[in-house]
Amino acid sequence: MALDIQTFSNTAGGSALFKALGHPLAVAPAHDLIARLAAAGPIAVYDPAGQLATFAALYDLSGLDISGVFVQDVEEIGDRRLGQATRPLTELSGAPVETLFVAAFDAGRLVDPLRSLLPTGCTVISLDEMRLPEAMLSEPKRYLAPLNFATNFVFFRDDDAEGGRHTRLVTANYWGGYGAEAPRLWATLFDADGVRLATWEDPLPPANGSVVVDSREIRERFDLPAFTGQLFVHMVGIRGHDVVKYALDTYGARDAVLSCTHDANAFPSDLYAGLPAPDRGERVVLWVQNSHPTPIPAGGVGLREMGAAADTTVTLDRDVPGFATVAADVSALLPDIAWPRQLEVVAGKHFVRPRYEITTAEGRARIAHVNVERVDLAPDPELPKLGDLMGKGHILPAPILPPDRYETWALPTPMATGQRHLPLAAIAFDASGAEVARRRLGVIPRADSVAVSIDEMLAGAGARLASGYGHVELIYDFDPAAEGGLEADGWLHAIFRYRDRESGHGAETSFGSHMFNSPLTYRNEPQSYAGRPPGLTTRLFLRTGPSPEGPADRAWDTLCHLVYPASTPWHPHSATTLSLRDREGTEIASTLVEIPCGGSYLFRVSEVFDWADRRAAGPAAYVLVRDVTCRLFGYHGLARGDGTFCLDHMFGF
Repeated sequence: MALDIQTFSNTAGGSALFKALGHPLAVAPAHDLIARLAAAGPIAVYDPAGQLATFAALYDLSGLDISGVFVQDVEEIGDRRLGQATRPLTELSGAPVETLFVAAFDAGRLVDPLRSLLPTGCTVISLDEMRLPEAMLSEPKRYLAPLNFATNFVFFRDDDAEGGRHTRLVTANYWGGYGAEAPRLWATLFDADGVRLATWEDPLPPANGSVVVDSREIRERFDLPAFTGQLFVHMVGIRGHDVVKYALDTYGARDAVLSCTHDANAFPSDLYAGLPAPDRGERVVLWVQNSHPTPIPAGGVGLREMGAAADTTVTLDRDVPGFATVAADVSALLPDIAWPRQLEVVAGKHFVRPRYEITTAEGRARIAHVNVERVDLAPDPELPKLGDLMGKGHILPAPILPPDRYETWALPTPMATGQRHLPLAAIAFDASGAEVARRRLGVIPRADSVAVSIDEMLAGAGARLASGYGHVELIYDFDPAAEGGLEADGWLHAIFRYRDRESGHGAETSFGSHMFNSPLTYRNEPQSYAGRPPGLTTRLFLRTGPSPEGPADRAWDTLCHLVYPASTPWHPHSATTLSLRDREGTEIASTLVEIPCGGSYLFRVSEVFDWADRRAAGPAAYVLVRDVTCRLFGYHGLARGDGTFCLDHMFGF
């Protein structure tokens, strides 16, 4: 069964409660609190804000002797909580208890006005006993303020297999840009069993400076054994933004392990989708990483083929301790399905968006992530009617890397439980924005998996990319004559897979659609990060590999593919600044590029910035992609001369 916790609402946003209760620093005080309540004898419980259920979901309260559960809202009287029917708060004064447990933080302001209702001599105990230290709070006056719990999890590995496999988190102090004066990174590292290996705190660099956490350096700093687990990060003393975004590279002594992905999406979900079944000779591992202190029971998570009935779910037949990491072998759990089939992950809110790792028969590895499968969406009957106003409407853009060197595949993925059909088309463009090929994919039933070879699509149209590269867009292609031909909810997703024809190395990424660069708006689209549209702008973070003076064992170059999608005609060209920054966020060099509307721009950092500038920027450099005229969508990666590369979509701040 799923955990009874609230994590994210599309109306209210993310919840801080489960983060506060499940924070690694709150676990020991929580057990102390429960032990104190157990020793107090019969207790009354007051649940003024509905927080009791989350506390009970994350900790075992079965040892408590509870005489009654009391509520303030008359509409909640009679609800079942902790196995009891709730009672009105007015009955508390006559309850034969000496201890009242207030299941809330900041309990003083909730209880003090009600002191006259408490039994004489009653002791009050609350969740405030498991508060984090004041120094950990960005907003001390309101404990459950989202800024107090800007946390996230990171797949983190440093082992000696194959000569060494490592992970490298890279982000920026974008909180400084919102006025944070002395933000800090607080981190704790868990091994595969959920045992804490190390805890530390480091100051962040000046505003917009880069942040790098490398597993090799952490292992050396704390003299740690090899590990595969997860890093919990908490940004402290921040302003403006409560989401921790990052890029994550995996690399090693062998080129074959190079890969990249990004942040974990800090809000656990009931379901995830977009997990590909293994292709011939491949092994697919889903990394199940418990995001809570409470164990995941055997059977608590599972997999099923997309579109299959719930009773076909195959579950993990072992417990997963709190904060522990387990490798779930997809082939062992579901041995009879293969690419391009895809799977749903039944997660039960036990973990944040997980990583999966694919290893080929030749030993080449790549890591990517699944995505949140929405349970709250239904098809929007208005979307098919917007063509004249919103043009293409929702667009899902992805690179077409140079076809003479790379294969490109697109695999549409149902990403909401209400999606029964996907009426889609794929359109290929060269860098100039000229359409060169179009393929109608028809109305794809939920249970079908249609992998689109972009090579075959181009060849079938007799098309070539004059620029040598381009991009593909998936859009809705409504067909009123077909069953499901008018079904769309705006939550269009796909996996994009790439393979180097010479080296055999691969990469993949997945994301969802948006409306882009339109003066008109529909609901929350197009999304704008600088006020209401048409305040459409771009601020993308492009991390780089080590500088020319970095580790000598591997020379990484950084690649970037920027796409300028437009639902309706927008500015003919972008006005995009590429700004090379050092660790402190200081600009070392910049250049202006113009991307045609509907087109794209593929470059390597070494082609745009000379060796002297890259050397001056140093090993923790990044490129800020900035445009105040339009919203771009970007993909980043690393590449080596031997054909090893990685690719994933970028994040903005």
